[in-house]
Amino acid sequence: MRAVDIIIKKKEGLALNEQEINFMINGYLSGEVADYQMSALLMAIVLKGTTHEEEVLLTKAMLESGDKIDLSKIDGICVDKHSTGGVGDTTTLVIAPILAALGLKVAKMSGRGLGHTGGTIDKLEAIPGFNTSLSEEHFFKEVNEIGLAVTGQTANIAPADKKIYALRDVTGTVEAVALIASSIMSKKLASGADVILLDVKVGEGAFMKTLKDAKKLARSMVDIGKSQGKKMVALLTDMEQPLGVAVGNSIEVIEAIETLKGKGPEDLKLLCFEICKEILLLTDKAKDEKEALALVEDSVRTGKALKKLELMISAQGGNKAVINDYSLFGKAKELIEVKAEKSGYIKAIDALKIGEASGILGAGRIKKEDSVDLVVGIDVLKKVGDYVTKGDLIARIYANDKGKKETLEIIKSSFQYSKEKVKPRKLILGKIE
Repeated sequence: MRAVDIIIKKKEGLALNEQEINFMINGYLSGEVADYQMSALLMAIVLKGTTHEEEVLLTKAMLESGDKIDLSKIDGICVDKHSTGGVGDTTTLVIAPILAALGLKVAKMSGRGLGHTGGTIDKLEAIPGFNTSLSEEHFFKEVNEIGLAVTGQTANIAPADKKIYALRDVTGTVEAVALIASSIMSKKLASGADVILLDVKVGEGAFMKTLKDAKKLARSMVDIGKSQGKKMVALLTDMEQPLGVAVGNSIEVIEAIETLKGKGPEDLKLLCFEICKEILLLTDKAKDEKEALALVEDSVRTGKALKKLELMISAQGGNKAVINDYSLFGKAKELIEVKAEKSGYIKAIDALKIGEASGILGAGRIKKEDSVDLVVGIDVLKKVGDYVTKGDLIARIYANDKGKKETLEIIKSSFQYSKEKVKPRKLILGKIE
């Protein structure tokens, strides 16, 4: 078997079989298949597409290239949620405590964020003392005892995907659905959960810009997961404007705590409750949507979900007093108010620009070794459809020493106004089962 023959076969639009896919993936990982050969195959996949069977085989090959997490030591149903990215996406810190309060197990392994803000691990490290480098023994013990734990990803999960992803990034081959789906699902399947919910973002602040493309990606990922015996569902959610209010690290943790207290932004609450509802239905913890939502609402109203977050913070060495004393997070040197430049209805808020602005402040990283400023960020105080008068407060910037002037100009340009009334945006755009 030769790499060049496999490349030619794909170039001609023919489907590759299991042996051919394994040959290319394993060969690239071992060094027998060269960068330029894998690049050629990736481009052929982008241009010619793949069958569902090829997507499954590609995912399986990347999954088998590394370690798989064995969650059999955990007593109960293990659930997981994956978001395809977004701006102000704080959902994990709300969802995990709610699900744990309702008797499910959330054994979450997360990476550090690349992009405009940190990942879940970075956000949690904004809590003084919080430890995200747990031993396997501690991790399993914590999940069994309190129902949830979040740790950094230390296992050698899907190394073939990591190597191929780096190549895709520099060869213009990022956007193929088969490549995105197999990349995401190889890692999700390796993480060992029984039930997986996918939150597929759609819009300018997301990777998938159109609903059509997002549906295609969601369908592929759900089918891949089901082929491997997992219970799967995907929600398609709007990312034309930031989710919630906060875009940063410590300020997103505070927003998550407020949401668990029943005081968070309505859109963040709606999305988190919908995700929890779908997971409860998948796990048969509720007989219908009405019962599922009632259970979710009760876990927040009674404080049970907030208590789970507090227990996780304590179990991982963090200062649980942050639940009620937000000053413990520290604060940025400067608070800059952004005012509306004209009166009218807000027609659009460019989520991507807002995200990029938070990165300029230092809330995110471009390279893995970059440091993240945990206290900077942006509060986006208005939503599409809101009416504002010139001079009204529309955003707040929490800044230290980086990018203050540039960020202010970007935030101002992110808002578009209309004299005509504008409808609020719909958050939940669809579901793929």
